Amino acid sequence: MRGHDERGSSSVEAAIIIPAFVLFLGLVIFAGRTALAHQAVQAAAYDAARAASLERAPSVAQSAAADAAAQTLANRELRCSSTGVDVETSALGAPLGEYGTVTVEVTCVVDIGDLAVPGVPGSTTVTASMSSPVDAHRERP
Repeated sequence: MRGHDERGSSSVEAAIIIPAFVLFLGLVIFAGRTALAHQAVQAAAYDAARAASLERAPSVAQSAAADAAAQTLANRELRCSSTGVDVETSALGAPLGEYGTVTVEVTCVVDIGDLAVPGVPGSTTVTASMSSPVDAHRERP
Protein backbone atom coordinates (compact mmCIF):
# COMPACT_ATOMS: atom_id res chain seq x y z
CA MET A 1 0.00 0.00 0.00
CA ARG A 2 1.30 3.42 -0.91
CA GLY A 3 1.52 6.19 1.66
CA HIS A 4 -0.52 9.31 1.07
CA ASP A 5 1.46 12.44 0.38
CA GLU A 6 -0.03 15.22 2.53
CA ARG A 7 2.33 17.97 1.56
CA GLY A 8 0.49 21.20 0.90
CA SER A 9 -2.72 20.14 2.65
CA SER A 10 -2.26 22.74 5.40
CA SER A 11 -2.00 25.45 2.75
CA VAL A 12 -5.28 24.32 1.21
CA GLU A 13 -6.93 24.21 4.64
CA ALA A 14 -5.68 27.71 5.43
CA ALA A 15 -6.91 28.99 2.06
CA ILE A 16 -10.40 27.73 2.93
CA ILE A 17 -10.56 28.55 6.65
CA ILE A 18 -8.97 32.02 6.78
CA PRO A 19 -11.45 33.79 4.45
CA ALA A 20 -14.36 32.15 6.26
CA PHE A 21 -12.96 33.29 9.61
CA VAL A 22 -12.43 36.86 8.35
CA LEU A 23 -16.02 36.94 7.02
CA PHE A 24 -17.33 35.63 10.35
CA LEU A 25 -15.28 38.22 12.24
CA GLY A 26 -16.63 41.00 10.01
CA LEU A 27 -20.20 39.87 10.65
CA VAL A 28 -19.59 39.84 14.41
CA ILE A 29 -18.23 43.39 14.26
CA PHE A 30 -21.24 44.45 12.14
CA ALA A 31 -23.65 42.95 14.69
CA GLY A 32 -21.82 44.65 17.57
CA ARG A 33 -21.80 48.07 15.91
CA THR A 34 -25.48 47.75 15.04
CA ALA A 35 -26.37 46.76 18.62
CA LEU A 36 -24.41 49.72 20.02
CA ALA A 37 -26.14 52.03 17.55
CA HIS A 38 -29.56 50.73 18.65
CA GLN A 39 -28.67 51.36 22.31
CA ALA A 40 -27.43 54.89 21.58
CA VAL A 41 -30.52 55.79 19.54
CA GLN A 42 -32.84 54.41 22.25
CA ALA A 43 -31.03 56.50 24.86
CA ALA A 44 -31.29 59.56 22.60
CA ALA A 45 -35.03 58.98 22.13
CA TYR A 46 -35.52 58.63 25.89
CA ASP A 47 -33.59 61.83 26.64
CA ALA A 48 -35.36 63.71 23.84
CA ALA A 49 -38.81 62.63 25.06
CA ARG A 50 -37.99 63.68 28.61
CA ALA A 51 -36.66 67.06 27.48
CA ALA A 52 -39.70 67.69 25.29
CA SER A 53 -42.16 66.75 28.05
CA LEU A 54 -40.67 69.38 30.36
CA GLU A 55 -41.38 72.22 27.93
CA ARG A 56 -44.63 74.16 27.70
CA ALA A 57 -44.76 75.17 24.02
CA PRO A 58 -44.61 72.69 21.10
CA SER A 59 -41.97 74.67 19.17
CA VAL A 60 -39.71 74.84 22.22
CA ALA A 61 -40.34 71.13 22.88
CA GLN A 62 -39.23 70.26 19.33
CA SER A 63 -36.04 72.25 19.77
CA ALA A 64 -35.33 70.78 23.21
CA ALA A 65 -35.87 67.25 21.90
CA ALA A 66 -33.53 67.77 18.95
CA ASP A 67 -30.84 69.26 21.21
CA ALA A 68 -31.15 66.43 23.75
CA ALA A 69 -30.98 63.75 21.05
CA ALA A 70 -27.92 65.34 19.44
CA GLN A 71 -26.18 65.65 22.81
CA THR A 72 -26.87 62.02 23.73
CA LEU A 73 -25.68 60.73 20.35
CA ALA A 74 -22.51 62.81 20.70
CA ASN A 75 -21.92 61.53 24.24
CA ARG A 76 -22.32 57.95 23.00
CA GLU A 77 -19.91 58.74 20.14
CA LEU A 78 -22.39 57.65 17.48
CA ARG A 79 -21.88 59.54 14.25
CA CYS A 80 -24.98 59.59 12.08
CA SER A 81 -24.77 60.55 8.43
CA SER A 82 -28.29 61.90 8.90
CA THR A 83 -30.49 62.28 11.96
CA GLY A 84 -34.21 62.84 12.30
CA VAL A 85 -36.16 63.78 15.43
CA ASP A 86 -39.96 63.71 15.21
CA VAL A 87 -41.92 64.96 18.22
CA GLU A 88 -45.63 64.41 18.91
CA THR A 89 -46.52 67.34 21.18
CA SER A 90 -50.33 67.38 21.16
CA ALA A 91 -50.36 66.49 24.89
CA LEU A 92 -48.71 69.83 25.71
CA GLY A 93 -51.95 71.58 24.77
CA ALA A 94 -54.17 69.36 26.94
CA PRO A 95 -56.33 71.12 29.53
CA LEU A 96 -55.07 71.42 33.07
CA GLY A 97 -55.66 68.18 34.97
CA GLU A 98 -55.51 65.89 31.91
CA TYR A 99 -52.68 63.44 31.53
CA GLY A 100 -50.82 62.97 28.30
CA THR A 101 -47.52 61.88 26.87
CA VAL A 102 -45.00 63.36 24.50
CA THR A 103 -43.63 60.81 22.03
CA VAL A 104 -40.33 61.24 20.22
CA GLU A 105 -38.96 59.14 17.38
CA VAL A 106 -35.25 59.39 16.64
CA THR A 107 -33.84 58.07 13.36
CA CYS A 108 -30.12 57.74 12.67
CA VAL A 109 -28.45 56.54 9.47
CA VAL A 110 -25.20 54.87 10.55
CA ASP A 111 -22.39 54.52 8.01
CA ILE A 112 -20.85 51.03 8.20
CA GLY A 113 -19.24 50.95 4.77
CA ASP A 114 -15.79 50.82 6.35
CA LEU A 115 -16.32 47.14 7.27
CA ALA A 116 -16.17 46.00 3.61
CA VAL A 117 -17.87 42.70 4.40
CA PRO A 118 -19.67 41.08 1.47
CA GLY A 119 -23.44 41.22 1.92
CA VAL A 120 -23.30 44.03 4.50
CA PRO A 121 -24.86 47.30 3.32
CA GLY A 122 -22.91 50.56 3.35
CA SER A 123 -25.27 52.07 5.91
CA THR A 124 -28.07 51.01 8.21
CA THR A 125 -30.99 52.99 9.57
CA VAL A 126 -31.69 52.76 13.28
CA THR A 127 -34.96 54.09 14.71
CA ALA A 128 -36.26 54.26 18.28
CA SER A 129 -39.38 55.76 19.79
CA MET A 130 -39.94 56.75 23.42
CA SER A 131 -42.69 58.48 25.38
CA SER A 132 -42.58 60.64 28.48
CA PRO A 133 -45.54 61.81 30.57
CA VAL A 134 -46.54 65.45 30.77
CA ASP A 135 -47.31 66.76 34.25
CA ALA A 136 -51.10 67.07 34.35
CA HIS A 137 -51.08 69.82 37.00
CA ARG A 138 -48.57 72.25 35.60
CA GLU A 139 -49.27 75.59 34.02
CA ARG A 140 -50.17 75.51 30.33
CA PRO A 141 -49.16 78.12 27.72
